Amino acid sequence: MEELYCCAPEAHLLVVGGGSAAFAATLKAVQLGARVTLVNEGLPIGGTCVNVGCVPSKTLIRAAEAHHRAGHHPFDGIASTSRVADFKGVMAQKQQLVEGLRQAKYLDVVADLEEVRIIEGQAHLVDAHTVAVNGQTLQADCLLIATGASPSIPPVPGLAESGYLTSTTALELEELPESLLVLGGRYIALELSQMFARLGSKVAILQRSARILPSETKEITDALTGYLEAEGIEIVTGVDLKSVRREATGFVVTAQVDGKPATFRAGQLLAATGRRPNTAGLGLEKAGVAVDVEGAVVVDEHLQTTAAGVYAAGDVVGEPAFVYTAAYEGALAAENALNGNTLKRDYTALPWVIFTDPQVAGVGLDEEQARAQGIEVDTVSLSLEHVPRALAARDTRGCVKLIRNRQTDRLVGARILAPEGSELTMELSLAIRYGIPVGELARAFHPYLTLSEAVKLAALSFEKDVAKLSCCAT
Repeated sequence: MEELYCCAPEAHLLVVGGGSAAFAATLKAVQLGARVTLVNEGLPIGGTCVNVGCVPSKTLIRAAEAHHRAGHHPFDGIASTSRVADFKGVMAQKQQLVEGLRQAKYLDVVADLEEVRIIEGQAHLVDAHTVAVNGQTLQADCLLIATGASPSIPPVPGLAESGYLTSTTALELEELPESLLVLGGRYIALELSQMFARLGSKVAILQRSARILPSETKEITDALTGYLEAEGIEIVTGVDLKSVRREATGFVVTAQVDGKPATFRAGQLLAATGRRPNTAGLGLEKAGVAVDVEGAVVVDEHLQTTAAGVYAAGDVVGEPAFVYTAAYEGALAAENALNGNTLKRDYTALPWVIFTDPQVAGVGLDEEQARAQGIEVDTVSLSLEHVPRALAARDTRGCVKLIRNRQTDRLVGARILAPEGSELTMELSLAIRYGIPVGELARAFHPYLTLSEAVKLAALSFEKDVAKLSCCAT
């Protein structure tokens, strides 16, 4: 990957894929004067996010939240109820949004660009400059692999034959399951579990590790576990799956739970056990493009693969696997391919969100990661019980945790568990990126009765007991 390759002016960039990374690369390449051929196969144009990921899941999560809150609000003197009168109607409205955004944000965006050609078909690399598709051979100056990722299914006996749901097919159901077993305990599993539970399914989560979201801060995941269980979701950890079978009444899962045999039953089974890069069958080896043990394309800091002139971006290169990082990488890879490796990936201040309720969000390092890098840190964790906005909304679930460098007072990371807590991440991301001291966050104006005041109060907590401050006091 050390050999530098630069496309000529008015070059031809061939992009394999049709999602956010592919489209960001296409638009950047056109801006730089190149022509683009985009070869897409599998999901419709738009890729995972708009078709089967972010867009459909988040609108359904909002629908489930509206239904849940109507029957579970905290205000005295107000009686309200809700029922799911037409599950098909809920899903149809979701699909209308998907199709509308696919058209407006993808197809229409390139419709008038003469420099862009879209071919539907499966691409096979012949070499580092040649791709075969639909019986024809296409030559390009530069290649970009942006084929995304798909659900990864564990090799549990009987699972492949059972007719299980994935995160894709679960969002296509026309009938609400009466009961649902969910294999997995990370962000996709948790988001969909709560969504189906709030719409009326009886949900049980079966997680292999000792807790859900095992790579995140324990105090956050323990609290989230409690909130989900309070809504009636069963969470079983330490699960070693042994077999799956389907009977007339539904699915039967046998397992060992903390070493003891257990059996679980439900009408539907959702396998939400991670995702794998879409690299099989592309012929990457013919172009000299290496993949790692997980099947992800190996790239350097410029997103160039092990083959000069061949780049890769998005979920196909592994973590982080977000639509906004895929778009960032697609544009960066295209510019490097056309201008000669001038840009490097930088995820120093990358915010992320898990759309449960309350949401889990974060940016930067947690305290363990910081200490592993030799940074001496102080941490504070502010309960939402001290945030006026949460008190007024009568929803004080969660906390805001800040991690700062003890010597410089610079923020190195944050973790948030709060309703709409994701809205706090950008202030914290900018503080990390531009080195704003925590003391400055504490002194900055934050409008009273906004959730953003939680950042100010957390920053103050390093030096003061906020329980002893008056409203708006510093």
